[in-house]
Amino acid sequence: MKRNGWIVVCITLFFFIGLPETCVQIDNVWAAEKTYRMKIQSAFPHGDLSMDLLKEFADSAKKRSEGSLKIKVFADPELVPGDQLLGATKQGVLDMLHAMGGMWAGILPIGNVEFNLPLAFRIEGEKTFEEKAAAVRDFFFKEGFIDLLRQEYAKQGLYYLDIHTYGPVPFVLSTKPIKTCDDLKGMKIRAEGINLEFHSEVGFHATVISGLETYMALKLGTVDAAEWDVSAVTGLNWHEVAPYWIQGMESDITIGHILMDMNKWEALPEDMKKALKGAAEDYWHATVKGYKEELETVRKLVKEGKIHINVLDEACQDQYVEAAKKIWKEVALQSPANAKAVQMIEEWKKKR
Repeated sequence: MKRNGWIVVCITLFFFIGLPETCVQIDNVWAAEKTYRMKIQSAFPHGDLSMDLLKEFADSAKKRSEGSLKIKVFADPELVPGDQLLGATKQGVLDMLHAMGGMWAGILPIGNVEFNLPLAFRIEGEKTFEEKAAAVRDFFFKEGFIDLLRQEYAKQGLYYLDIHTYGPVPFVLSTKPIKTCDDLKGMKIRAEGINLEFHSEVGFHATVISGLETYMALKLGTVDAAEWDVSAVTGLNWHEVAPYWIQGMESDITIGHILMDMNKWEALPEDMKKALKGAAEDYWHATVKGYKEELETVRKLVKEGKIHINVLDEACQDQYVEAAKKIWKEVALQSPANAKAVQMIEEWKKKR
């Protein structure tokens, strides 16, 4: 009960039974209620859908905690540069971060499996976007993959709160048509993490450029293509300078995470932990809904002739598959946890 409600009770009791100490006791109960103010920063800028949807995470946490959890959301690079989020969270500068595992693979090799493992979460068959997302979430939460991840992140003093999706990644836009691997040879592509190797294996020259700088890099010809998620169109407008949507090397569902400083997590009372977990799951559903809708927006732009779909031919797709197999073997050798994670994905895919 909030303070105004206690005041009404207090006045009523005092009027009828004359117990002034009751007012003091009730007000002390109210004073014991605590507000938990937190900061979360995304690794992604405004315009990225997953970042913009973080407001729903904050709103849900506030609602589920009856106002006790107040989370302030920041985009890259409003508090710290995106590549410094892990350190900032471990040091207590931030309470939580919103990013993807591939960013921390130099410290936590399992990050390369969690997000960047090429084609890991491509789901064959005629399934809806929601069905594919549900299948991936079940793999994390019903087949123990989240437990493995939490064990690895805990070694760095971080609690792995939950996952969210970015939809199909890599979502590649190009300044010119590409149909074969011969077409892309010598072209420069903006990429991230292990996808630098993934694209390089088929002939691209892959390079690192920040998301904020990519529009101008495409416009000026510094790069010829770039990968992100569907926000590249719906939030960052890269299609204005790179109107060709290249398909054939993407996973259907890719995964990001929310991490929290372990000490702060463990210090929370159980009801606040429950509220945060519930809000994070609500955020998952918000990203599934949001990315599905954004993909539909992109398809409308295709119909309007503002974006042109280029599906790689079978030979080029096969080259990407071979590149993925090579990378899976390399990643599995990076740590015992990676070997276990890759094995879990392989076994899961065999059952599908």
